[in-house]
Amino acid sequence: MAKNGASCEQPQKRGTKDKQNGHFADSAVSERRQKDREERLALVLWRRPIVTLHYFLLETFITLKKWTLKLWQRRGTVFLILVLCSLFSLAYSTEGAHQKYVQYLEKRFLWCAYWVGLGILSSVGLGTGLHTFLLYLGPHIASVTLAAYECGSTDFPEPPYPDQIICPDGGVEGSISLWSIVSKVRLEACMWGAGTAIGELPPYFMARAARLSGADPDDEDYEEFEEMLEQAQTAQDFVTRAKLGVQNMVQKVGFFGILACASIPNPLFDLAGITCGHFLVPFWTFFGATLIGKAIVKMHIQKLFVIITFSKHIVEQMVSLIGSLPRVGPSIQKPFSEYLEAQRSKLHHHTGAGTPATENWLAWVFEKVVLVMVCYFIFSIINSMAQSYAKRRQQSRQQRYTEEKTK
Repeated sequence: MAKNGASCEQPQKRGTKDKQNGHFADSAVSERRQKDREERLALVLWRRPIVTLHYFLLETFITLKKWTLKLWQRRGTVFLILVLCSLFSLAYSTEGAHQKYVQYLEKRFLWCAYWVGLGILSSVGLGTGLHTFLLYLGPHIASVTLAAYECGSTDFPEPPYPDQIICPDGGVEGSISLWSIVSKVRLEACMWGAGTAIGELPPYFMARAARLSGADPDDEDYEEFEEMLEQAQTAQDFVTRAKLGVQNMVQKVGFFGILACASIPNPLFDLAGITCGHFLVPFWTFFGATLIGKAIVKMHIQKLFVIITFSKHIVEQMVSLIGSLPRVGPSIQKPFSEYLEAQRSKLHHHTGAGTPATENWLAWVFEKVVLVMVCYFIFSIINSMAQSYAKRRQQSRQQRYTEEKTK
């Protein structure tokens, strides 16, 4: 009896010991990952510029090599694209009656590609991209809105506009409607929205490939997503619960859940691509809902907001409200009034007429803000690629350590 009791207790102790060893091993792995992550995040231009640039160049070389191999594997498609480009180049350089159609297509293609590219830059990088709506599309819609109310018409040239918008003759004040301005900027706004939808695809493909292959993806956002799923029951903070809410809506409602999340300004939509890829949502379900939501629904909401904000009476009320501020109001109101007056005079400037070459400090400040944000975006790309190479080194080092330990 005593021997049987001792033999029963021995496996229980061994099982408890194995659990403790497993717990310690998981804790050690978690601590090592956290330490590696902190080491990577410290690799930025303003702290370690030489190492960061070195790693950036090495990662750029690896990425170029990878894409070259992918293009070589799809050399048939690449050859077909080159043939089509050659035919278009031949038609472009050959004189004839078709030139007006070629020039029209070229003009439209470059205009659409410009806004699609800005949209991709805005949404790529899981929210760390260049905020091109605030820097480019928003000011563009605002300038068209101010021009339409000042000119009394939207008959100025079709996009792409010349260097400056010139009011046509015969404009009638008060004849502008909200929908006429919406129609004027619809093409560029929808192209920008389509670009933001395309920018959501990389997280989707990354998460989908990781789920199908079962491999550990080289992406910290996906690791954070998996940790969030593991801690779903114990989540307390608002941000985590909001992310889980988006994840549950996308997973359970499907197409219409994705459409609802994409149709409103939603900073957490970056999680939707990872969620859809992780739960193997079909590509056209995800991309179709994202495209409709971002390029049509959300884009019209943002467009209407900018147009209403910069309509003539709203702008005049805002300027007068600035002037009513105590002490600093009149001094701040003056540059705003001068800037608006300068923009109005430019709209009525025709070729041959002299335009004042005065520069308002508001325009100067906006240009510098744009420059700073573009520079920061470039720096963030360099830092991100350098950190990706650092992660490669850490994974390689860990793999060698594991192989040596198993020998």
